[in-house]
Amino acid sequence: MSLLLIMVLIGTLLSACGGSNTATNPPKEEPTPSENTSQTEPAKENTTKTPKDGGTLTMGTFSDIVTVNPVFQSDTSSGDVSKLILAQLYDLDRQGNVVAEPWSLAAEPPQISEDGKTYTVKLKPEAKWTDGTAVTADDIIFTLNTVRNPEVGSPGISAYDKVDSVEKVDEQTAKIQLKQVYAPFIYSLTLTLAPSHILKDVPPKELKQHEYGTDPAKTVTNGPWKWSEWKQKQHITVDADPNYWGAKKPHIAKVIYKIYADQNTEVQALIKGDVDTISAIPVTQLAAVQKRDSLRVVLAPGPMYEYLGFNFEPKNFKDNFSPFEGQKTRQAIAYALNRQGMVDNVLKGTGQLMNAPFLPGSWADPGEAAVNYEFNVEKAKQLLAEDGWTPGTDNILTKDGKRFSFELQYNAGNSRREQISSIVQQNLKDVGIEVTTKGIDFAAWVDQHLNTGKYQAVLMAWSLTTPDPDGESTFSSKYYPPAGQNSGWYKNEKLDNLWVKGYSVVDQGERKKIYEEVGKEISTELPYVFLYQYGTPQGIGPRVNFAEEDKPEPSLAYGYMYRMINWWVE
Repeated sequence: MSLLLIMVLIGTLLSACGGSNTATNPPKEEPTPSENTSQTEPAKENTTKTPKDGGTLTMGTFSDIVTVNPVFQSDTSSGDVSKLILAQLYDLDRQGNVVAEPWSLAAEPPQISEDGKTYTVKLKPEAKWTDGTAVTADDIIFTLNTVRNPEVGSPGISAYDKVDSVEKVDEQTAKIQLKQVYAPFIYSLTLTLAPSHILKDVPPKELKQHEYGTDPAKTVTNGPWKWSEWKQKQHITVDADPNYWGAKKPHIAKVIYKIYADQNTEVQALIKGDVDTISAIPVTQLAAVQKRDSLRVVLAPGPMYEYLGFNFEPKNFKDNFSPFEGQKTRQAIAYALNRQGMVDNVLKGTGQLMNAPFLPGSWADPGEAAVNYEFNVEKAKQLLAEDGWTPGTDNILTKDGKRFSFELQYNAGNSRREQISSIVQQNLKDVGIEVTTKGIDFAAWVDQHLNTGKYQAVLMAWSLTTPDPDGESTFSSKYYPPAGQNSGWYKNEKLDNLWVKGYSVVDQGERKKIYEEVGKEISTELPYVFLYQYGTPQGIGPRVNFAEEDKPEPSLAYGYMYRMINWWVE
């Protein structure tokens, strides 16, 4: 969330796998052939020039940040800024492997015990915060213990509540002991750290209100750039840190993260040259960008899927009546939605349908084991009738004296979701369901509705930040708000157990069988109507330069900023 509610701190939203003695990465989810190729035009890539130091790069967006505090971060915009100002313990390479890069805090790959339950991590001794304090094992211990503390209410808890203890071996070394085998844990190590020396004395329940993460003057960082300014709903500014500890320094002196009212305004800023790159060109504006010889476009399906999410908490509805309780009702909604029409007419064929929370063509894709809901209005009406819904005097369905009417929320300024919400509204009206659509400012939406689970239905997307298919944090009843991402209050004990089975073994063949069961169960039960996998075309202006090995990587959640420390501007 992207949100795309995207997690930088956590390796979930669908996380990953582990190894034995030294760090190894599990086989990566293999994309389909069409996903493998970026449509960036090679002739337009500046790959032969000599890097230059200095200058300003301006990034465009239509969503403000919420917080850069790693403990509470759960949205794309906050993640974008964090990528600049906070170093990760480990990073992902282009193939999705966990690696210790020159700009990573870790000095070497993690050492993993034979039983897969102990991870030893060693930090670079030169790593420092912007106030000159060394980054130490205390920061690892504080971050992990804080995120896994239910009192804190961190959305990343599911990636770390399998941790039994974190021990300080020496100033630069921490030993992490797991309670059990947790296959995705190596990806949980691609986390950013919170500063222990700043936050350790703050009571857990007061951490979210602390100025760290929202006030640049009170937010020490440890990345290539430091946070200089935040004018809400206008821009964020970061400057290259002259005291940055890394051996590899950033070429770009200043990055401005400029916030526009909507995506169309953002595209016009790119065309005019007011911004140097944007990460999500609407399909309706794609041709206008592509015809500009000076602009480059990176276009490929990404690790993202969009969905219509139901809320099962009665308190969010009038008279404590949730219309989504019936399985047949949710299935009827799936049949009533013209998903293929959305792909063809809104995405212009740049997406593909999904029936479960696993990317098509990946090793965990359940294929035909998942139920496919073709567009079938009559089938939808039949199921609604079987579930007790009858037409009212205004042709809106009723049940137990309650009208089938609900509010569908999405983030304002997102042109794709504006169009999709209108299609949902019309499709469901055709079967007797009244939908009121509501666009909300992204930062407020995340903070006041998604993180608290206060909505009736949402049109949203998840960005899968690692190659692992584990979705416990999103669908398990262990992770209701605020300490978790199951914001729709969905409960299914069978699925709860299947997610645990899926990450408790490391053999990919065994895990695949389990995720086939997950795919069948979740596509039958439908806590979401899974819509489609999609990509967000990235636009890049003529001033931006990067070598071939540093070019954007659309298969990664934050691939539009891939190895940005090596980019430069004319």
